[in-house]
Amino acid sequence: MFDINILEIVAGAVVGMMLGALWYSPLLFGNLWMKAIGKTPETLGSSTGPMIGSMVASLLSAIGVALLSSLIDVQSLGQAITLGLILGFLIIFPAFLSDSLFCGWGTQLLLIQSGYRMLSVFLMSVVIYFV
Repeated sequence: MFDINILEIVAGAVVGMMLGALWYSPLLFGNLWMKAIGKTPETLGSSTGPMIGSMVASLLSAIGVALLSSLIDVQSLGQAITLGLILGFLIIFPAFLSDSLFCGWGTQLLLIQSGYRMLSVFLMSVVIYFV
């Protein structure tokens, strides 16, 4: 029923983790993100638990994108891009928007958090197509 392989899942998960490392680094949004959550590098605490959780989350996302890609039989780069855009803008962003409205995150944190997840599934969709 599903035509997926472990390589595409690992590739998708690695892309998600690499993007996260860059996204939340001082090169991109790390400093803004820490300010938005009211933390400093000193008060952030150990990153071991969150990093393990993030790896699991990236792996699960990659599995989900691979399964969806197989289920709808993505056959072209255009279809992979469309899948990534639909997942990002019509599934992930609305969920984060709702969370943000109820939790009072503010626009900056909403855009940082949702932007990472949206771009992550978009890139996973494209990488999975090529693998």
